[in-house]
Amino acid sequence: MLGVINKVFDPNKKDLKRLEKKADKVEALAADYAALSDDALKAKTVEFMERYEKGETLDQLMTEAFATVREASKRVLGMYPFRVQLMGAASLHEGNISEMKTGEGKTLTSTLAVYLNALTKKGVHVVTVNEYLASRDAEEMGELFEWLGLTVGLNINSLTKDEKREAYAADVTYSTNNELGFDYLRDNMVLYKHDMVQRPLHYAVIDEVDSILIDEARTPLIISGQAAKAAQLYKQANAFTRILSKDVDFLYDESTKGVTLTEEGIEKVEKAFSIDNLFDLSHVRLNHAINQALKAHVSMHKDVDYVVQDEEVIIVDQFTGRLMKGRRYSDGLHQAIEAKEGLEIQNESMTMATITFQNFFRMYDKLAGMTGTAKTEEEEFRNIYNMNVIVIPTNKPIVRDDRVDLIYASIAGKYKAVAEDIIERHKVGQPVLVGTVAIETSEIISDFLRKNGIPHSVLNAKNHESEAEIILNAGQKGAVTIATNMAGRGTDIKLGEGVLDVGGLAVIGTERHESRRIDNQLRGRAGRQGDVGVTQFYLSLEDDLMRRFGSDNMRNMMGKLGMDDSQPLQSKIVTRSVESAQKRVEGNNFDARKRLLQYDDVLRQQREVIYKERMEVLETDNMRALVENMINASIERMVQTHTMEEKQEQWLLKSLADTIAANLLPENTITEQDLAGKSQEELIAFIKEEVYKQYDQKEEEMTAERMREFEKVVLLRSIDTKWIDHIDAMEQLRQGIHLRAYGQTDPLREYQNEGFAMFESMVEAIEEDVAKYAMKAEIRNNLQREEVAKGQAVNPKEEGAAQPKKTPVRKEMEVGRNQLCPCGSGKKFKNCHGASA
Repeated sequence: MLGVINKVFDPNKKDLKRLEKKADKVEALAADYAALSDDALKAKTVEFMERYEKGETLDQLMTEAFATVREASKRVLGMYPFRVQLMGAASLHEGNISEMKTGEGKTLTSTLAVYLNALTKKGVHVVTVNEYLASRDAEEMGELFEWLGLTVGLNINSLTKDEKREAYAADVTYSTNNELGFDYLRDNMVLYKHDMVQRPLHYAVIDEVDSILIDEARTPLIISGQAAKAAQLYKQANAFTRILSKDVDFLYDESTKGVTLTEEGIEKVEKAFSIDNLFDLSHVRLNHAINQALKAHVSMHKDVDYVVQDEEVIIVDQFTGRLMKGRRYSDGLHQAIEAKEGLEIQNESMTMATITFQNFFRMYDKLAGMTGTAKTEEEEFRNIYNMNVIVIPTNKPIVRDDRVDLIYASIAGKYKAVAEDIIERHKVGQPVLVGTVAIETSEIISDFLRKNGIPHSVLNAKNHESEAEIILNAGQKGAVTIATNMAGRGTDIKLGEGVLDVGGLAVIGTERHESRRIDNQLRGRAGRQGDVGVTQFYLSLEDDLMRRFGSDNMRNMMGKLGMDDSQPLQSKIVTRSVESAQKRVEGNNFDARKRLLQYDDVLRQQREVIYKERMEVLETDNMRALVENMINASIERMVQTHTMEEKQEQWLLKSLADTIAANLLPENTITEQDLAGKSQEELIAFIKEEVYKQYDQKEEEMTAERMREFEKVVLLRSIDTKWIDHIDAMEQLRQGIHLRAYGQTDPLREYQNEGFAMFESMVEAIEEDVAKYAMKAEIRNNLQREEVAKGQAVNPKEEGAAQPKKTPVRKEMEVGRNQLCPCGSGKKFKNCHGASA
């Protein structure tokens, strides 16, 4: 009954009727456009662009634009898009997923939607699963686009920044999903706007969309780096702070847990580390490490704030007293405590930037995709990406013979039957493609065939050019190809001469995949464009999927019927139960991806705030207003922290004066007496007035132009240092948060709450850092922006991928100016390599 209702109210039918009308309009122009000369056809691109600029919409231009590409394709590529391809292209333009069977010409279909959207001059990205396909499509389809007057770019891993920028500036850019995501992350780590390579994300067409947005969506893209907070520095800072004396070298405020160096303490640091000025921008890391070491020794107490278990520092929740496994103190405090306790300093390698494919692709103004298999995941596409799946009919009816699954009692019996089937088909010259779920299976089948003298090719899932070439030849007479199910995606198997006479391509599946999409994708290799073909899946009761979902009953039934491996069970009921099991697994996988997205959404909101502020720093000439806002926030917090008691005589004015001296002004600029008798508002106004007098004086000495660059240096350094540390702390939190479930709490809600609190703390830390260095740092002549850490792209999903390309870094010098130069010259660093540093 349900099936009948679905057929009557099938929303896909309604979509197809709408798309058919659009295709009819394009076909009606065929004769007119065929009559145009090459020059007249090429001139259409400029005409469309001008009309778009004057206010016509892409929807209004679509019919003529599609007719133009269709005719140009015939002249340039010798291919003329069918009616169903026009429908698929219209669906792509609307921001949907066009499900088109293998061999129906998805690549050509995409050119119509890509051309139309490229008329905006905002750039269109065509996304593929590997660099071979990106290069192939850019070369083949690029010929069509260039003939029509559009520019085409290819973005691959090996390009320089300038080459990437040029590729992204093109009207149409071919790229892999990984490279797009990594470029976005790298762009938000640059020090100058002109170093960015991407334009704003406008429109993307994703080939094999299910592979990219679903199969690869479980693993986020990560830029991992060696943080510029070396373990050695923490150890040195820890050893040094042991010789400092309370109230002489540093002041500790019990109520606020604030620790600040005195003038004497600062002098001791400068002497011990052979430096001229601790507040010089080149000593930011040392200053930070010493402050954190002081905090670790003075304000953090073992078995109160933290415990040491199994050589690890574990935080104690100050409210519940529970151990918070998986949590780390941020901003280097955890490393400082590890140094204090004599433990190995963990987490030298840290996550500097990360994003999931879900959140990256959702940033495009419009997103579309193509694949032969998406309908089974329609709910996920609609819920997460707001994309509908429209099943486009085939150009010719499918005549492929999809046979009912054969089920054997044992795996050995199944493999024997598969090998015998291949041998029989090979005898008559029928090409066979054997799909396996695991590499191990492909090797077992290969051994069987080798023993029987059957020549064959074996492929695993490592995508590269030779694989695509083998897949291309898999349709030749007598060819036997064993491949993992995902191998060669995006490459068509063309049938050789005489193959149709022997039954077309035979596809043999050695077991069902946990996803129906992958099985359908394997089936779709045969019977393309109305050709004959056959597909057959061989299963056994010992297969993973069968074992997990009730094969015992079936085994008993086969035993009662007296069936063994010589007699396979062939039943539609069994096939349906397998599909039911697949649906359950797909549901579980969807939940896992949804969970990952919910966790990343917490970071996404934070990422948007930080990246927006960072972009403002890069784009705006004068950042004084932002620096002043941060100084103001810092002053207000200082005052509020020291004036929390209701009675004024209990206010910590001496401590406030010390904090101001340590963080904002020279010692004794503001004394305890200056602060006495003032209200909170008066204190804030008074301190601000003194601070801005000093700030104006600094600007006068430096010149306004240098001061503006100095502000950017301080802002970028503070934002990047704190943000990288925050991301890493969030990653540590996420990895350990599942343990909270044992305490009857929802790990996601805990992550959201703690993540928000950590972000608030990070924002405050940035403000205090900027305020401190804007007021205290001395500026050298060689003022320049510097990266705070080295980074490299890491995608654990990629099997056999080339080593990730490192992002360019400026090496940050750690040697004191009065220390011996590390080059071995015997001179002081400032008189040798330090002279040009």
